[in-house]
Amino acid sequence: MAAVAASRGSRLLGRFGPQLARLMSSGAHGEEGSARMWKALTYFVALPGVGVSMLNVFLKSRHGEHERPEFIAYPHLRIRSKPFPWGDGNHTLFHNPHLNPLPTGYEDE
Repeated sequence: MAAVAASRGSRLLGRFGPQLARLMSSGAHGEEGSARMWKALTYFVALPGVGVSMLNVFLKSRHGEHERPEFIAYPHLRIRSKPFPWGDGNHTLFHNPHLNPLPTGYEDE
């Protein structure tokens, strides 16, 4: 009984297999329209988004100096269990004396 059902199932799959495979392939969803859609998204969404982001960065950078936050010596921040392997061992690799405080405070205060 099981063998008969299996042979009927395989005959059905054999008959509808190519059509089923074609329907499930990506070509059945309109391949020619897909490229046009992605091209339009690139020109009308992605490139204007990059342009707006560049304008935002440019306008924000023109404001000049900004106030740095007040130094508060929190005990869980800026822990130095061993010195850094560069410089004097107390400054981070990309240390900015205006923005990055040392464990004792800002350098120029």
